[in-house]
Amino acid sequence: VQLQASGGGLVQAGGSLKLSCAASGRTSRRYGMGWFRQTPGKERDFVAAISWSGSIYYADSVKGRFTISRDNAKNMVYLQMNSLKPEDTAGYYCAAELRDGGSYQSGSGYKYWGQGTLVTVSS
Repeated sequence: VQLQASGGGLVQAGGSLKLSCAASGRTSRRYGMGWFRQTPGKERDFVAAISWSGSIYYADSVKGRFTISRDNAKNMVYLQMNSLKPEDTAGYYCAAELRDGGSYQSGSGYKYWGQGTLVTVSS
């Protein structure tokens, strides 16, 4: 599975962005997908995840502001980000397909990763 993230950019605090992640390759399998973010020198942090059937998980820091969704027919997952804050500035990465025993909230639980898209929120 190959993942291509897009939609990052520069936005003022309080603004919105929508990230997209397109999955290609061996996509006939049903798999969960997630978004993580990372800033230089820090670990990659969980943001949101969605199962094939639509169960959704959010990090506490983004609840009420971010919305994850997916279009299984198009092999796409989205992250709508509203009320952005400067601390949301990071590289955002999409991930797909949990390993056996993996957790949606843990980066080590995913088999495949996209290249990341940069989100910069100015104050």
